[in-house]
Amino acid sequence: MPIDETLARYSDLSFETAFAVYLLALVLFVAEFAAVRGRRTAPALVPAATAAPAPEGPGRVAEPVRRELSDRLGRMGVSVLAVGLFLHIGSMVLRGLATARFPWGNMYEFVTVTCAVGVLAGLIVLRRPALRVLWTFALIPVLLLLFVAGTVLYADAAPVVPALQSFWLPIHVSIVSVSSGVFLVSGVASTLFLLALHAEKRPETRLARLMHRLPDARALDRLAYRTTIFAFPLFGAGVILGAIWAEAAWGRFWGWDPKETVSFIAWVIYAAYLHARATAGWRETRAAWINITGFVAMLFNLFIINMIVSGLHSYAGLN
Repeated sequence: MPIDETLARYSDLSFETAFAVYLLALVLFVAEFAAVRGRRTAPALVPAATAAPAPEGPGRVAEPVRRELSDRLGRMGVSVLAVGLFLHIGSMVLRGLATARFPWGNMYEFVTVTCAVGVLAGLIVLRRPALRVLWTFALIPVLLLLFVAGTVLYADAAPVVPALQSFWLPIHVSIVSVSSGVFLVSGVASTLFLLALHAEKRPETRLARLMHRLPDARALDRLAYRTTIFAFPLFGAGVILGAIWAEAAWGRFWGWDPKETVSFIAWVIYAAYLHARATAGWRETRAAWINITGFVAMLFNLFIINMIVSGLHSYAGLN
């Protein structure tokens, strides 16, 4: 079927606009982070009738006013982020319409949908004001991945190779994309958790003063654990469905192809994280490092295996 070049151009334009809107949202979240002066354990707005008056003077701002400023910036950031996600999803829908297929046939499209899921997951789990400030850090890997997708990994709208012309494509790839996007949130949370623990041991450092604006270390650890609990069975289901597809396409369920092997290794690492998180003596730093290792394995599987190692899953769409 011929490609609709007009829709393909609109898809690219929507992607580029979404990137710019995400960048604006990041600026607003950074401004919110800078306006926060202490850890948020309650809603950002302090009622005037109950808030204790803070001393004012030249160059000083009352605490309720400062909280209100940071809350306004954060709310604006969420609104802008939602607009960016709408444009982001629109770019995928337009590419799908332009090619008359599900837009998950190469690395550009896979990274795009994974980042969209990561943003959507963040909007759900970071919706409380106490956690919203984490967007300052969660959006950075999303923007980096989208930049790489739109430059190095970009592929023109085109039909997929015959091996991917299967009903298993939207099923397998969508499940893996969803789990990968949620794992992104989990990996960021575990990284911030380790930084927060380090800051607690050295409260006099500049890092400690910055980390004090974030939720406490235990809240970050719980966020990483809960998101991994959600993503882990999905990723396992994606691996199993991939094996079923492999049997239909290649006549075998498992052949230790590089991507199959690394996917299995990543699944085992995340299983080890969940086990370590429930084991006394491993619940804090050791478990967090395992979780980060799992996320690194996912990135290795996405970029190194697809772009450098040759295998049956080499459908990157790169020239």
